[in-house]
Amino acid sequence: MADFSEALGKRKRETEQAVSKKRAMKRKQKPKSSLTGDLNLDASAGVNEAIGHMDSSLLADYVAQSIRRFEPDLTSIELEDRYISERAVRDTSDWSFPRTSDTLPQYLEHFTDGPDAVTRLSNAPESCGHPHTIVVTAAGLRAADLARSLRKFQSKDATVAKLFAKHIKFKEAVDMVKKSRIGIGIGTPQRLIDLLDNGALSSKNLERIVIDASHINQKKRGIFDMKETEIPLTQLLLRKELKSRYSSVEGRISLLFF
Repeated sequence: MADFSEALGKRKRETEQAVSKKRAMKRKQKPKSSLTGDLNLDASAGVNEAIGHMDSSLLADYVAQSIRRFEPDLTSIELEDRYISERAVRDTSDWSFPRTSDTLPQYLEHFTDGPDAVTRLSNAPESCGHPHTIVVTAAGLRAADLARSLRKFQSKDATVAKLFAKHIKFKEAVDMVKKSRIGIGIGTPQRLIDLLDNGALSSKNLERIVIDASHINQKKRGIFDMKETEIPLTQLLLRKELKSRYSSVEGRISLLFF
């Protein structure tokens, strides 16, 4: 009887272990979804609708979550250094229109302070390579789409510049930036970092950084959902010359999540 009970208990443990192992395998095989949840993803429009409903506090927490997700070995002190305050983030949750490439011009106009936003956005600083607005997106193709959408702000004295790596060699990008009065620059995180490091691109006259956070690709992933874009994006946002101006009164840079 004792042998039978022992055998029964052993079989029960083996069954439980097999079930646990199977569940673990399923969890491992299941792809990670967006931090905001699949229910908020409109695949047909290519939009993560949750971003538009987040206020400044939630967006700051969203960025912090993405950093912890892709850099899990960071210490608490390192995480604190990477934290972006909610005071740095402009609350755009009152924008009720879809966040697609077609509506980006209206979005910029709505959140550009002061009279005649169209004129202000259509101008560029006198110095070459000194944009007032930078739009950061995940891929070159998306950057090209946004550049076409923002052409209404381009003139002979103000370029809407494509600042991404796909089909544009770095040297060509440097030469173009150094020779152009740029009002709005649209680029991918790493290319923007490289241009800033090179000195061709300057943040001196920068007023706003627009993060293309709502857009998702065919795999339903946004700029914060992919390690290859999230890490350089946060490195860009945390550059000393930028971060020091997020909460300043003079020379303030606003962070907007489109």
